[in-house]
Amino acid sequence: MVSVSPSTWQRLQILYQWVLENGDKRTDGWLLVYSPMPVCGIFLCYLVIIWLGPKLMTHREPVNIKAILIIYNFSMVCLSAYMFYEFTASSWLANYSLLCQPVDYSENPLAMRMARVCWWFYFSKVIELTDTMFFILRKKNNQLTFLHVYHHGTMIFNWWAGVKYVAGGQSFLIGLINSLVHVVMYMYYGLAALGPQMQKYLWWKRYLTSLQLLQFFIVTIHTAFNLYADCDFPDSMNMVVFGYALSLIALFSNFYYQSYLSKKTKIT
Repeated sequence: MVSVSPSTWQRLQILYQWVLENGDKRTDGWLLVYSPMPVCGIFLCYLVIIWLGPKLMTHREPVNIKAILIIYNFSMVCLSAYMFYEFTASSWLANYSLLCQPVDYSENPLAMRMARVCWWFYFSKVIELTDTMFFILRKKNNQLTFLHVYHHGTMIFNWWAGVKYVAGGQSFLIGLINSLVHVVMYMYYGLAALGPQMQKYLWWKRYLTSLQLLQFFIVTIHTAFNLYADCDFPDSMNMVVFGYALSLIALFSNFYYQSYLSKKTKIT
């Protein structure tokens, strides 16, 4: 046992050094990219807040953060719209292929533009952890579902890896579609935050969930094709994306059933 432990520790150190040194050199110096430790720290803080937050709020009244929610949600609409534009413009100008697009690791202006919007997309996932904190402050603990925590918690790791190793290429389509979906999603939340008088205009929540599911199906099909195509994009990344998209299809389908179909069945 004594002889195995140092060897195991050394192997972990070698692996960690590999993780640090084999990334995209263009993005290594960018915020929260070079090492996985900062994003791991953010994730651990996130889990502590989820565990401790509701306990601290137990004997407190919900916090009125209406103004903050309005500003936050419409700011996220603007950020998502900006990212959608940048993903679209960068891929269009660089003649990206929907079927097979390797990563351009050069410092070509268009390649760097794509890398930068990938970073913004990654950073937006860190910002979106705030969604959970708002639920806790408003005592909306029923919203702290496994789906919510899983989706928010894992996206920061997925896109840390994306920016660290494949800032561009095939991954652009995920960011492009998700940014568009989030324009619609945060628009919905922003309108809802304006007050009860807006509820009559928010009948389309069910279709928002359908739109979210549609994006996962598109990503799954796109990634599955690339797993079988002879494309110079890491199969390891494609397999992670494929498995992750399938997990989100399962979770969001269950949410859709429980929220809309199950209730409808009980009424009839």
